[in-house]
Amino acid sequence: METRRALVTGAASGIGAACAQRLAADGVHVIAVDLDQAGLDALDGVEAISADLSDLERLSELPTDIDILVNNAGVQQVAPVEQFPPERFSYIVRLMLEAPFRLIRQTLPHMYGAGWGRVVNISSVHGLRASPFKAAYVAAKHGLEGLSKVVALEGAAHGVTSNCVNPAYVRTPLVTAQLADQAATHGLSESEVLDKVLLEPVAVKRLIEPAEVAELVAMLCGPASASITGSSFVLDGGWTAH
Repeated sequence: METRRALVTGAASGIGAACAQRLAADGVHVIAVDLDQAGLDALDGVEAISADLSDLERLSELPTDIDILVNNAGVQQVAPVEQFPPERFSYIVRLMLEAPFRLIRQTLPHMYGAGWGRVVNISSVHGLRASPFKAAYVAAKHGLEGLSKVVALEGAAHGVTSNCVNPAYVRTPLVTAQLADQAATHGLSESEVLDKVLLEPVAVKRLIEPAEVAELVAMLCGPASASITGSSFVLDGGWTAH
């Protein structure tokens, strides 16, 4: 893996940071991209680039000679559909679906030329299931699932795989930040939200750790992954077993 170059988005914290550090531990040259410069500065052994991934026209400024692309950047908004701010809906879809499309589009030529590439899209259990009050997030993740499968079909002849990783709630700033919004929406305390909303549908009653997600990402980028493509790998504590 020492010859590989990876670009990881949303890499300043949470799942993205764990993926960046895990790939770097395998010898991959990791380019970590995020708006949070301070978070990027805290990472070890990576090249850091501060960028606003929702600014689609500037994505072409990012490196394209990439062998491994991990699309992870995301945000959340909790509100009923009739109250959901349209501009926020557009922003979330732009960041979490359009930006991955553009990054895939501009890195595929290098991967095709090399005859090897790995696209890993950090989706969610919400790429497979819906929950109330998360219209934009669910819509973006469902779209990402479809995009990932199309890339898998087109890339197969060129040695490129494309997969989704689908965790339930992970112990990240994104999850922590939505507790207050969920509490207000559901009329519960924040502690009740964790037990009665976030963990209610899962059999394993705990938050997933970012390192668990990163281990699966590393496997999908490793030497045994050539025939693994077009799939969605669920880390949901039994959520989708219902």
